[in-house]
Amino acid sequence: MAVDKSLLPEIGFVRLPTILAHVPVSRSLWWEGVRTGRFPKPVKLAPRVTAWRVEDVRSVILTLGRKT
Repeated sequence: MAVDKSLLPEIGFVRLPTILAHVPVSRSLWWEGVRTGRFPKPVKLAPRVTAWRVEDVRSVILTLGRKT
């Protein structure tokens, strides 16, 4: 799976719509993966703002790319 790294920030946080643009899973499958430990846990940035560390998302993309 080739990913254009310019579409992800170097450091920081990304929200779920950005993740789903790079990882070929549905929203519900992503949340199930978070619950089971397949995908990284999110970080609460504010009461209604959930995000993931971009480094963790890159690791998921690389891992999924090796499996295909």
